[in-house]
Amino acid sequence: MTVADQGSASPDIGSAAVDFVLVGSMVTLLFLAVLQLGLDYHVRNVLAACVADGARYGANADVASASAGADAANREIAGALGPSYAHAVAAGSQDEVDGQPVVTVEVTARLPLLAWFLPVGPAVHATGHALLEPALEPSP
Repeated sequence: MTVADQGSASPDIGSAAVDFVLVGSMVTLLFLAVLQLGLDYHVRNVLAACVADGARYGANADVASASAGADAANREIAGALGPSYAHAVAAGSQDEVDGQPVVTVEVTARLPLLAWFLPVGPAVHATGHALLEPALEPSP
């Protein structure tokens, strides 16, 4: 060792702690963003599946009611995500596809946020459609 090496401190001493904090905070924020995105997709997919099931239920020949489909969708949503998300309603007007009546069930809900200190999350809208089955007449 030379005399110059003994007395001078390396300029990189102590930088590992700073690097750890900077990189660790960025990785944590990235992890939370991916987790929030996964939660949003999960809620959107569950809402879409529930309103689609509700529309299919409401389109059955023995039910034939869009409001019954909305009630069925609300029961499914409350069971899967909780009652705070169960806001499914029957569409105001009955749609038609190629002259065939269609049952439409819609839901709009706010997405949950991992950042609990923010007031509300963005809204998501899901719509379910099903062709209305014709009622069968009993054979004599």
